[in-house]
Amino acid sequence: MTAPGPREGSVTAGPGGASVTAAGPGEGSVTVAGPLPVRPYDVTVVGAGVVGAALARELARHPRLRVALVEAQDDVGQGTSKANTAILHTGFDAVPGSLEARLVREGHRLLSAYAAESGIPVEPVGALLVAWDADQLAALPGLADKARRNAHDGVRPLDAAELYAREPHLGPGALGALHVPGESVICPWTTPLAYATQAVRHGVDLHLRCRVESVTGGGTDGGHQVLGTTRGPLHTRWLVNAAGLHADTLDRMRGHEDFTVTPRRGQLLVFDTFARDLVRHILLPVPTALGKGVLVAPTVHGNVLLGPTAEDLDDRTATGTTAEGLAGLREKGRRVLPALLEEEVTAVYAGLRAATEHDDYRITAHPGQAYVTVGGIRSTGLTASLAIAAHVRDLLADSGLALGPARDLEPVHMPRLGRTTPRPCRVPERVAADPEYGVVVCPCEQVSRGEIRDALATTVPPRSLDGLRRRTRARAGRCQGDTCGAAVRELFEQARR
Repeated sequence: MTAPGPREGSVTAGPGGASVTAAGPGEGSVTVAGPLPVRPYDVTVVGAGVVGAALARELARHPRLRVALVEAQDDVGQGTSKANTAILHTGFDAVPGSLEARLVREGHRLLSAYAAESGIPVEPVGALLVAWDADQLAALPGLADKARRNAHDGVRPLDAAELYAREPHLGPGALGALHVPGESVICPWTTPLAYATQAVRHGVDLHLRCRVESVTGGGTDGGHQVLGTTRGPLHTRWLVNAAGLHADTLDRMRGHEDFTVTPRRGQLLVFDTFARDLVRHILLPVPTALGKGVLVAPTVHGNVLLGPTAEDLDDRTATGTTAEGLAGLREKGRRVLPALLEEEVTAVYAGLRAATEHDDYRITAHPGQAYVTVGGIRSTGLTASLAIAAHVRDLLADSGLALGPARDLEPVHMPRLGRTTPRPCRVPERVAADPEYGVVVCPCEQVSRGEIRDALATTVPPRSLDGLRRRTRARAGRCQGDTCGAAVRELFEQARR
């Protein structure tokens, strides 16, 4: 494969040696180095996780606005968004009447439709809350009532016989369950990438490797806020804080102490695709104050997840796994699905959730500062992302931002990485039209050279092998790159050259 030449979405050398993504007419740019534009932005969103990317996409619907999306790391979705349980929640167990309950419910509807339009893999497998003792069984009617108060009327109890008929590999001793239709699994990596791609194609500038270290000035009197970043100053009229684990830090820069983020580590085990037939639903425990607990869930890629743990930490970078944490997961998994422990583990990972001392999202407008905080979103942020974006857009408008007319966005069509869709190498018409789709580089995941070529030349290209894996599944299969790692690296480096 030869490296792609300059074209829409390709990487070229920008001013001052900055690496930028070449843009077509009306498109924004993607920068990873060098000084930032001098001209002030109308709105800057800090944090390119799934929520920040959704916000940038929503603001891109208003072509009069000049919008920037700023991210400390080298890719979108690099924080909490890349390391979660990948569930599209119905919101059945949210606190009734809370902002989270409303936005998750609305977000489920919006993201389900968006995923179908954009090619984001979703599987509506449903969930089972399994009761293992009398106290848990007694808690199920209350959870069913909470679901009904959250406008989710489809839940119903199952006795032990029906539960085991649905999940024959479930461990012994379960007394019953609550069936929650509508709970789905989704690809957590394709979602923020789709949002960011659509935003950039409609004029948003994405600035990567750009950590915000200070904020000064600003207000609705027309003064600009100056963000001091690791790449120099950035000027903006309005600021939206979607900084995830660091949202409270940025909030304090603006003089607020509404919440404190406590990083909550969740470690997970990923089992091989041979384990997929062992589970048909998302298997949930009866939830506790620390979260939904350890679950067993299928993934859209054909694997099975076990996790997460819930460990409150002080270190906001502690994404490593521990022997103790993984052993604890295996012990809990042995009760839920004993046969799962006989299957191969292909990967382990850990993510940090932005837990706070509050039960609800911390989304607050500060009109006098031309500033909106979007904090404490936690694990439901993936589901609620589009609804959060619409809610924040309205807060900005109510606070004095002149949005201007709205437009429909041209849809994006993401690579279909789910197990229910054949890879291009298995589609004769695609291979006939472009033989590169017939050259398999990653045998485990059936990733072709054509797919890697395409990923390296997209609007928001990967900056690392891990970024390439999230876009293609190369090196994400059974051998974790033992077979294809060298070839994938060579293609990646070839494109960079």
